[in-house]
Amino acid sequence: MTTARLSDIAAQAGVSEATVSRVLNGKANVSAATRQTVLAALDVLGYERPARLRRRSAGLIGLITPELSNPIFPALAQVIEQVLGRHGFTPVLCTQTPGGSTEDELVDMLVGRGVAGIVFVSGLHADTTADHDRYNRLRRRQVPFVLVNGHSDRVEASCISLDDRAAMRMAVRHLADLGHRRIGLAIGQKRFVPAVRKIEGFVTAVHDIVGMMREEAAHLVHQTLFSVEGGHAAAGVLLGRGCTAIACGSDMMALGAIRAVRQRGLSVPRDVSVVGFDDSPLIAFTEPPLTTIRQPVEAMATAAADALLEEIRGNPAPPGEFVFQPELVMRGSTATFRGPS
Repeated sequence: MTTARLSDIAAQAGVSEATVSRVLNGKANVSAATRQTVLAALDVLGYERPARLRRRSAGLIGLITPELSNPIFPALAQVIEQVLGRHGFTPVLCTQTPGGSTEDELVDMLVGRGVAGIVFVSGLHADTTADHDRYNRLRRRQVPFVLVNGHSDRVEASCISLDDRAAMRMAVRHLADLGHRRIGLAIGQKRFVPAVRKIEGFVTAVHDIVGMMREEAAHLVHQTLFSVEGGHAAAGVLLGRGCTAIACGSDMMALGAIRAVRQRGLSVPRDVSVVGFDDSPLIAFTEPPLTTIRQPVEAMATAAADALLEEIRGNPAPPGEFVFQPELVMRGSTATFRGPS
């Protein structure tokens, strides 16, 4: 273990070395806020807290997410873990991968370990074809849980969601303002609630803003996988249908769409504009930097953790959906429509 240097900790915390020493030795005459600042400085610098200052665990909380290849999921998980950790809980991260443990198997494992609650991120609750009674059975076992993205009226729980319809309207409005009229949507399978809502929002927005008939707008929607490969395949189809702009259901899909555009000898954004979805970490550093719809990750993840903590304390919020607003982040992958070259 690296020995903690008082001067480094004091500089990071913005306090005197004497104050750091008093905190580390458990002395009095230090405010709670200052004490927390010094402890946070220890964490940032990678030093272990003295044993007497370590927070005792209040229990385990399960966090079930899809695979972590999409950066939005680890981003959500990180904030949820931070909030739970500040309240003394130890998160147990469980990821679902193809061929790995199922959601039901992960739940059984977590319940068997006596978790205080579970957060589900884009789980089976978001799949309209899944049996949602599994969550009601979990409720009957008196295990508190919260859902993130994918509200279902069939599940009695708090659900933290993004306004997907509003997000698509933002994307279409942005592209239409740039002069695009043939706007396509690359999206995941329609059985998932976020995809259903995005499609609904897209078709309505194209009808309202561009003036296209709904049937024609729906023809410019291509369902595929929420992945780079899915975005690549969808973009190929949509370019073949004459689209000069493509909105995507995720940033990973947008990267695939850009690759498909380039493989046709075209340029983004000179020939085709592309909009992503999520504003995943590092997505601003792609080439070109990606215009995208930002999920308020910190606000949503904090709300999910807080809702679970309240339920654990015996103060559950009424079951229902808490909807957060997206934000359009304009970067370099969209530009004014230039017309046929």
